[in-house]
Amino acid sequence: MELYKLSGRESGGVCLNCRHNTAGRHCHYCREGFFRDRSRPIQHRKACKPCACHPIGAQGKTCNQTTGQCTCKDGVTGLTCNRCDKGYQQSRSPIAPCINKCGRCRITSRKVNAKKMCKRDYALLAQVVDQQVLNSYVKYVINIQTVYRRSPQWKLRRGTSYLLVRRKDISCNCPKIKINSKYLILGADPQRRSGLIVNKKSIVLEWKNNWSRRMRRLRKRARKVCRRRD
Repeated sequence: MELYKLSGRESGGVCLNCRHNTAGRHCHYCREGFFRDRSRPIQHRKACKPCACHPIGAQGKTCNQTTGQCTCKDGVTGLTCNRCDKGYQQSRSPIAPCINKCGRCRITSRKVNAKKMCKRDYALLAQVVDQQVLNSYVKYVINIQTVYRRSPQWKLRRGTSYLLVRRKDISCNCPKIKINSKYLILGADPQRRSGLIVNKKSIVLEWKNNWSRRMRRLRKRARKVCRRRD
């Protein structure tokens, strides 16, 4: 106060009892829980607008004092965190109000054994070399390197083929396919198409170098187990 008086009541003081939800040494910014409306001067009674963060979608009641953006929970979006982000759907949980639509990807989480190989038309190792986006599918050009299992009716050989995956599944990384990577692919297709198509019965696992010996043993076992089925 003394400094303020010595300056001729022009500077050096600290403002008290800021009005209209302002704060700071000179009441020059909005207090916590409010953000600045840049269309109005700071002296205006509506220069500071309340954050209005959603009580369930937001992590708290405060927002960015410049933009008004509230801090949203996972899967929630919007200035006030009032809606689910793309790829998420509303749940009944106040802790996680928006959950991933994709859910668990069973295609990449299944374990492979002889019994499962017998229930599929083919089991093979392939490298993805290219891709092409179609209307509702993504078409991957693959190089089949090893065929571990194929039913008698299935004409499947080493060399170039293609793999069809729904674009909806690709957007959920189910499966997550990368160019030049190798995959163990098991599948069933009663229509016996020339290419392969990923469906609910498919298994697509990114190949690991130490699987070669294991798959050779599994192929021998599957020949015995599958004999009755074929």
